[in-house]
Amino acid sequence: MPGSARVLAVCTVCGLVVASAYTVVFGGNGWLWFAWVVLALVTVVVLTARRV
Repeated sequence: MPGSARVLAVCTVCGLVVASAYTVVFGGNGWLWFAWVVLALVTVVVLTARRV
């Protein structure tokens, strides 16, 4: 996995941790989860494009 794809994957995992912690402490936020889903989809696309 190239450096930029690795950084994006790490940011996605960190974003999941932050979104989960925010939800536990403050309650759910739809926009936060929507942003994380978009980030996760971008990560999947980048990782898939790097393999081709």
